[in-house]
Amino acid sequence: MSIKEQVSVVLVNTSHPGNIGATARAMKNMGLHKLVLVNPLEFPSGVAVGRAASALDILEQARVVTSLEEALEECKLVIGASARSRSIPWPMLNPQQMAEKVAAEAPQHPVALVLGREDSGLNNEELQLCHYHVQIPTAPKYSSLNLAAAAMVLVYEIHKACFTENGDVELSEEQYWDQPLCSGEQMQYFYEHLERVMVAIDFHDPDNPRQLMQRMRRLFGRIRIDEMEMNILRGILTNIEQQLDKRSQD
Repeated sequence: MSIKEQVSVVLVNTSHPGNIGATARAMKNMGLHKLVLVNPLEFPSGVAVGRAASALDILEQARVVTSLEEALEECKLVIGASARSRSIPWPMLNPQQMAEKVAAEAPQHPVALVLGREDSGLNNEELQLCHYHVQIPTAPKYSSLNLAAAAMVLVYEIHKACFTENGDVELSEEQYWDQPLCSGEQMQYFYEHLERVMVAIDFHDPDNPRQLMQRMRRLFGRIRIDEMEMNILRGILTNIEQQLDKRSQD
């Protein structure tokens, strides 16, 4: 499957429909066409159509979902745009590094580039669904970027890394992994299972979490678990639950 089919641009809670249209136009300019909208304030919209120019096909085919988790279910590489540092540092890329990762992995599995709200970007919970964060360097005195402008910068970098002047895919050299990487949906089920077990063994107190689950998400997101490794981890967790159940019956 081509890179164009594998890369999704995901916009979260977009408040101004003009930014949806302008992002669609930027994607069209750079050879991408899969747009996913998470709870947009206004869509469909004539304003979006007006800003999209010749990219109406991208708007018409845009997928609208109710949660970021749903948008990322099948994605095995997720990169979220972040304009500010967080309380827990996350693996951070510049736009060129982000594009290189997309070019290396998109031929094998779906990837997503996630951008947040115009006024506040992605929140901490949404950023924790990402394997990496990407930050666009700007002038220190004015670092706020318009959403569609940020999208243009990032999809331009992807275009440079992935496509030749003729629009053909230019694949980077890489060593193929022996197992498929886990999808966002598989990872979400794993985190729920992990938290349930940690609570059962009194290692994790949901009423006093102390950022434990955030740090676990960062740990496993950085590792990039494959499906065989996930089967092993879920098997260990299930065995722990079975042992606890046996002890409770003794």
